[in-house]
Amino acid sequence: MIAIFAILIFVVYLVFFFPDQPKVKQEEVKSPKYTAQMKKLWQIAQTSMKERKPFRAEKALLTILKFDEKNAAAYNRLGILYAKDNRYDEAVECFEIAQSLDNNPASIHNVGLIYLETGAYEKAKMAFEQAIELEGDVPARYIALAKTEEKLGNYKKAIEALENAYELSPTVNTLRQILAIYETNGDVEAATATTARIEAQIARTTAAKRKRTVRTTKMVTRAPRKPLMKSRPKEKVAAKPKRTIKRI
Repeated sequence: MIAIFAILIFVVYLVFFFPDQPKVKQEEVKSPKYTAQMKKLWQIAQTSMKERKPFRAEKALLTILKFDEKNAAAYNRLGILYAKDNRYDEAVECFEIAQSLDNNPASIHNVGLIYLETGAYEKAKMAFEQAIELEGDVPARYIALAKTEEKLGNYKKAIEALENAYELSPTVNTLRQILAIYETNGDVEAATATTARIEAQIARTTAAKRKRTVRTTKMVTRAPRKPLMKSRPKEKVAAKPKRTIKRI
């Protein structure tokens, strides 16, 4: 009994005076071999997507996520891959995970595109508006929002979004989309005005192209030519002194 009592006292002493120290988790140091393998997997994924080999690309991306489960870029790529294969539920899941890991406007925009494709227009609208709040200087965000507003029957808001896109990047294609909305709604006056804007934009674009062409031509014409090899001046040969015949 005395021995057991002594052991209990010793245990209590250890608990109170020598508590367990929490183990500090150290971040795993990534070796050069690991970095090289990840880089190789990324190259395989990107090349496979370009070459339209979805199975190979998916395998590479899933392998990346197996070793780095917080890789937002990999989730984004995987979402794009699933979206192209019409696997919309999986695509949305990937984009939402990417968004939770990194509040990237591209991820939110991609989610909006899926909602737009599947007819969830209200969700698409919210996604595009959120992406614009985070990154409002990308014309594609406004163009996607305009398509959504048009689907919802909000034609004025659709035109407003397209005008914002045109202000950021004045292109004929954006003006043609505005024209299509006016024509659909039978607004002849606005359609006529937009047609005039298109013609003016085409004229400006053509003039700018000509100006660049002329400038390039002038640069080529004025390109410095290699100097011609100048002939060396002939060295003057000293005249030989005349011999004088001495008379004896």
